[in-house]
Amino acid sequence: MVFSRKKNTRKTSASRRRDPGYFDYNLLAVIIILICFGLVMLYSASAYEAKNDPLINSDMYYFIRQAAFSAVAVVIALIISQIDYHIWIRLAPGIYILAMVLMAMVRFTPFGVTVNGARRWLKLGVQFQPAEVAKIAIILFMPYMILRMGKNLNSWRAVFVLLFFGGAQSFGAYFFTENLSTAIIIAGIVIGILFLAHPKTKKFLVFGVGIVVAVIIGLIVINNSMTTSSSFRMRRILAWLHPEENLSSDSYQVLQGLYAIGSGGLFGKGLGNSVQKLSIIPEAQNDMIFAIICEELGLFGAILLMLLFGYMLYRLFVIAQNAPDLYGTLIVSGIFIHIALQVILNIAVVLNVIPTTGVTLPFISYGGTSVIFIMVEMGIALNIARSIRNTEIAETKRFQQVFRES
Repeated sequence: MVFSRKKNTRKTSASRRRDPGYFDYNLLAVIIILICFGLVMLYSASAYEAKNDPLINSDMYYFIRQAAFSAVAVVIALIISQIDYHIWIRLAPGIYILAMVLMAMVRFTPFGVTVNGARRWLKLGVQFQPAEVAKIAIILFMPYMILRMGKNLNSWRAVFVLLFFGGAQSFGAYFFTENLSTAIIIAGIVIGILFLAHPKTKKFLVFGVGIVVAVIIGLIVINNSMTTSSSFRMRRILAWLHPEENLSSDSYQVLQGLYAIGSGGLFGKGLGNSVQKLSIIPEAQNDMIFAIICEELGLFGAILLMLLFGYMLYRLFVIAQNAPDLYGTLIVSGIFIHIALQVILNIAVVLNVIPTTGVTLPFISYGGTSVIFIMVEMGIALNIARSIRNTEIAETKRFQQVFRES
């Protein structure tokens, strides 16, 4: 009996070594579907404006550029999916510093580029937004710091150190590139990863409640004491609080987006039949593309898009749950938080639930920098999925089945 037990153990161990690993084709499929859906809606939203722009004069301009960026992004993601994600442990500090330096170059060097009044781009052969690099940097750097701290993570000193490094990157995005929305997203990623990794969560809940209370009090004060401001961010808050009073200025785009959503009804006006995209909503292919989706495809199209994003987040959750080590789990968790925050913030702005922030809708809005760097994150997630053994996935599914039956 002893000999037999050892033999079975060797066989099990050998079978695990032969296990080729797990590749999440479901995640790859939903990514490609979202990209294709985004290209269709991008063409529909941008064709009229591009055709009537004398500098462009081509209805395919935005579509061709986005399709090219998306194709390059998919190739990059597939290449990164073949690179062992543990390499990012050694590179994380350097990427963190690089992101900060690139953002500083936007403000303090002639390589910074101003587009539509915002100096957020850097031109080093190619033009890109360094703030997108900062998102990846913090997703890789926070797990690196948490692993370095180990059991000391439970101390207040460790929490302050992590918040300092995370806050520095968030402040850099705001100060160097004047990009408050990215600063908020980076801060959300930092808090989210720290919340997941820290053994005690009550202090984070108290902290979160404190922030919500402070925001509510601040909005009440602004609503009762201010009617105008020289700060464009403060004007956005006032326009959000009193949209009808600012119809011709700061509330114009959001209200037109709400008209588009309301006119779409249940099944929409039909693909390509939007009225608000006919130069009524300026640059509808960017932050407000969700309003065009609702107008043309109705509530049905909006729910379908939400289901696609929901399924993507579910696949990321499965990868994080089954990652072979804490570093992989925290990286995928950071990617999950980033995508979820960006989707929620974009849709909340379009629905006028929160003030305008300038956050793009992942995979859907126009922007080469955005799609490329998000696909870099997807490539890292796919590689972490490749490190998962099929036996581990099977064990997780069996556990979930037993849990449901009980």
